[in-house]
Formats: sequence, C-alpha cells, structure tokens
Amino acid sequence: MKPTRLLHTALACAVSGILAAALSLAQAEPASADQTALRAADPSVLRVGGTYVSVQSAGGGIAVRQAPSTAALASAPARQVWSDTQNRGEVWAPEIVRDGGRYYIYFSAGRGPAHRMYVISSASPDSGYTAETKLALPDDKWAIDGTLFTFNGQRWFVWSGWAGDTNVEQNLYIARMSSPTTPTGARHVISQPRESWERVVGNPFINEGPEPVKDPNGQLHIAYSANGSWSEQYCLADLRLRAGGDPTYVWDWYKSNGCLFGSNRATMMTGWDPTLHVNGPGHHTFVLLDGDINTSPPAGPRFPLMFHAVPKGTPYAWENRYWYTGTFAWWGNTTYSRANVPGPNSDTGWSLKFFE
Repeated sequence: MKPTRLLHTALACAVSGILAAALSLAQAEPASADQTALRAADPSVLRVGGTYVSVQSAGGGIAVRQAPSTAALASAPARQVWSDTQNRGEVWAPEIVRDGGRYYIYFSAGRGPAHRMYVISSASPDSGYTAETKLALPDDKWAIDGTLFTFNGQRWFVWSGWAGDTNVEQNLYIARMSSPTTPTGARHVISQPRESWERVVGNPFINEGPEPVKDPNGQLHIAYSANGSWSEQYCLADLRLRAGGDPTYVWDWYKSNGCLFGSNRATMMTGWDPTLHVNGPGHHTFVLLDGDINTSPPAGPRFPLMFHAVPKGTPYAWENRYWYTGTFAWWGNTTYSRANVPGPNSDTGWSLKFFE
C-alpha cells in the first residue's frame, strides 16, 4: 500500500473514531436551536445514560425533570426536590452535578446582599435530597451561580460574587474543594468585567453563569455570561486557561475578545455572528455525559447546549425568558489577546461556536 493510502486510511479511522464519539455524545439532539415551552431562566442539564436531567428554581424551591432528550424536558413532569422551609429568600440558578455516583444541586439563596451558595445531595436525581447546607466559601461574600467540576484530578468550585460587601461588580472566583461540599483554601479571582464589550450594560457590571468545559487539547474553559441579564446585551463569552496554566492565577486565563454568542454585532468577537432568532442569549449549560467535563466532545460535529433567551420581537424582560435547545462546537486556532498585563499578551487555541 502506498504511503498516501496509508495516511488516508489512518485519517479515515481517526475521523471515524471522532464521529462515533460525537454520535454517542450528541445522540439524537437537534442541530439547531428550538424554543421550548419552559418559560424560565438559568437551565442546568446533564445526561445520565440516555436520560437528560434538568434542574430549575420553581415554586419557592427546586424542581427536577427527566426526559429522553433536551427538547422533551419542557413536557416532562417537574418534581419538587427541595422547598425553602427555612425562609432563606430568593432561590436562584440551581446547578445539578454528578460526583461519585451521587447528585449534588448547588444554588444561591438569600435576599439582597445576603445571597450565599447552598448544596443539597441525593443518590437519586429527583428524590431523597438532604436538607440544605451552606457552602463555607472563602471570605463569605455575596455569591451566586456556583458549580462544581473536576480538572486534572482536583475538584474545583467556580462562582460569581462580589469582592466586598457592596454591589459594584460581579467577578468570577474559583476555589479548591476537598469534597463536593467542602471548599478549601482561598478564593481566587479569574475574571472581572473590565472589557468595553462586557461593560455596555452596568449597575452593576457583571460576569456570571460560569460553566466549565474541556477542549480537544485538554485545556480548561469557563464560558460565562456578560452584561446585564436584564438587557438584550446579555451574551456568552469565554475564558481559556493556557496550556499547563494554574487555575488560581488570573494571568493564566485568556478572555475572548468579545461575545461568542449574543444578539448585538457591536459586541461580538471578530468572526462570530449575532443571533437571528433570539435576543440576549445567556446563562447556558453544556449538556455533558454525567455533567463531567472529562467527557467533553472532541473537535467535529455540534453537541447539545441549552440556554435562556428572549424571542426576537418580544419585549426584553426577565419574565419573557425561555429555555432553548441549541448546539456548540469547538473552533480551533483562535487567538485571544490582551494588553498591558503581565506575561504574554496573546494565547492561541480552541474557542467555542454557539448555534441557535
């Protein structure tokens, strides 16, 4: 066999392996976004075998749904798994995680500056949850949108919070976890809303809704929401940890040079187009097997995603947000640049493409 044929055969096998993995992960998920009947915000969804499990705040507590696809979640019965019997206040953005075969739901509860992160857990996704426990996050400041993940054998917790006790801006923080319920060590800021494209809407300026995912090179990404959630300027952006970087060192994180998923061309990163059918897409969830970033897809076809947004032609307001099914794909050889900071001012690697 000629060397060229050997190469073609090897490439065909490699592509076949990638496609097989893609099909296993994507299953029968839609190739384009679809508005679900769920008039709600802040989706969190994972796949366990062939079942999709979602969590949302509802009825003064937290509800779980299970369905054979993301599109079917809206018609699946919502089962209340936790109620605010302690009158803790507003319940925001629950996140469901699977760790060691057990389910953990992290959520923020409180009123105004009292918002803190809590966790409940169960051996079953939709019943038997423990009473809530407050997470002892370092510095004990206002905190929302937290989630757990494992990277390079270490558990981490990432969330949106305040530096102090006043509502100036929402930063993204990360801390190590010694168990799914026990933070350890200090908190470390990894992103602040300081770029012009993420300061179009303020009071406060925000970085929130952080969602971890690992790219085909094994590098960690934190995709997050920027600009006010009360505005159609809301969008998704990306933080990429440089190869071999330290997750606790802010200068090892490189930020996309604009929104990667948004409805306003002026704030989009060059080469990324604004949405056609929705306004203010944000607070998404990567729909991964067991919610594990180590099952993140390789380069290739699109993979399941859910996010909330407001349909175009509808007044932008929190009460008009719906859950949408969508997809994402890895986009290679993309440079993120920064200026007047320590270390190299650019980093090239995988970025993300989001699709309606």
